[in-house]
Amino acid sequence: MEIILKQDVHNLGFKDDVVTVKNGYGRNYLIPQGFAILATPSAKKVLAENLKQKAYKEQHIIEEAKKTAKALANLAVKIVAKVGAGDKLFGSVNHADVAQELAKAGHDIDKKFISIAGNTIKRTGKYNAAIRLHREVIVDFPFEIVAEVAKVEPKPAEKVEEPKVEVSAEQSAEN
Repeated sequence: MEIILKQDVHNLGFKDDVVTVKNGYGRNYLIPQGFAILATPSAKKVLAENLKQKAYKEQHIIEEAKKTAKALANLAVKIVAKVGAGDKLFGSVNHADVAQELAKAGHDIDKKFISIAGNTIKRTGKYNAAIRLHREVIVDFPFEIVAEVAKVEPKPAEKVEEPKVEVSAEQSAEN
C-alpha cells in the first residue's frame, strides 16, 4: 500500500514522502492516527504541486538565511561576565546569553537554534557557537567571554571647612 506521510514517522520517513507499507500498518495505524493519507493519483498531483510551491518559498528563505549568515560573520560579540579567582565565572554562559547579545546587536535569533559545545561555559576565553538559521544554513559563530571590570566609585569627599575669617566692623570701615 502506498501512502503519503503527513508528518515525520520514526523509522519510516519524513513529511510529504511517498512510502510503501503493509496494508494493516497503513489502514490500522498510520491513517487513523493522522500520520498519513492514501497515495491516490489525485493526492500525488496535489503533493507534487505543493512541493513545487514549497521549493520556491524555501529558496527565498535560504537566501535570507545566507544574508543573515554574512552579517553574523562580520559581527564580533564580547559577553561580559563576573569573574572570580583566575578566569572562572560566577555562574555560567549558555545559549540564552549568546541569543541576548545577538539581540542587542540587532539579530533576533531564537535561543533554541544556538548550540554551544558542552551547553554551558564556565571560564573566560574565546568560544564558538553553531547557529542554525535554516536546515541547510548553519553558521559557526565565534564569540568571546571577558571579565567584568570592577567599577570603583570614588568615595564622597569630606567637606573641608574653609577657615572662618571674622571681619570686624572697624576693618570693613577702613576698606
